[in-house]
Amino acid sequence: MTNMISYSTEVQEAIEQKKPLVALESTIISHGMPYPQNVETAREVEQIVRDNGAVPATIALMDGQIKIGLSDEELELLGNSPDVAKVSRRDIGQLLATKKIGATTVAATMICAELAGIRVFATGGIGGVHRGAEATMDISADLEELSNTGVAVVCAGAKSILDIGLTLEYLETKGVPVIGYQTDEMPAFYTRHSGFPLSYGSQTTEELAAILKAQWSLGLKGGAVIANPIPQEHALDKDFIDGIIEQAMAEAKVNGINGKEVTPFLLGKVKELTEGQSLVANIELVKHNAKVGAELAASYGAL
Repeated sequence: MTNMISYSTEVQEAIEQKKPLVALESTIISHGMPYPQNVETAREVEQIVRDNGAVPATIALMDGQIKIGLSDEELELLGNSPDVAKVSRRDIGQLLATKKIGATTVAATMICAELAGIRVFATGGIGGVHRGAEATMDISADLEELSNTGVAVVCAGAKSILDIGLTLEYLETKGVPVIGYQTDEMPAFYTRHSGFPLSYGSQTTEELAAILKAQWSLGLKGGAVIANPIPQEHALDKDFIDGIIEQAMAEAKVNGINGKEVTPFLLGKVKELTEGQSLVANIELVKHNAKVGAELAASYGAL
């Protein structure tokens, strides 16, 4: 297995010096934002992790290897290549064998982070149960991965286009802790409010780290969702974004868009209908998650 995983110089030095590491996904670079904003944001996010006491490890598949930490040249290639594959658990073997470029989703990033011994992962938002899933069975692989893989995912909740209530029910059934960071309500990506209360909340990263340590010390399988709301000054109004999403969902239905094409269509339509406000919010919440993720990784490493 070791010949399929390679570490950047910065990450390798961090491992040797026992510095805290934060995993970062790469789908947000290749599929989540336009170029060059995607690469600029990736570099900013990495720097935020460094500035807050940890070392960034952006993860991707390249040249038949799982890359834990990317060079500037690799980041640029990932953000500017037209044929980057979107990688979940089912795709990892295929992409490694064919040596194609693959950007890791939340699920795949969790797998690779655990293989590399990284316990904290900062992203934008997790996938979840799609609206209408009782008929389509469209449920993100992120949720199943959270029940199996021992990585804490710092995120701004589940994406607003999803059924957040059913997503929380699914996570509860799978035994995945969902812990609000300085909130008692599940955030909904672009907005701080979803209307769904959380059973657990914490005000400090030290307490979050202690909760994770206790869970994993017992050998309990699975990860955790650290629900970290978008900062108030960058949040969109809940009624406004809910109306936009309803309109985007209606257009998707009229155009016969389904399956894996739904999420990118909806996110693109939301960006269009909000006149770019959603992209700005997306970038800001990712930065905030990187900051909290770095603080959490440092707190966990200090235990």
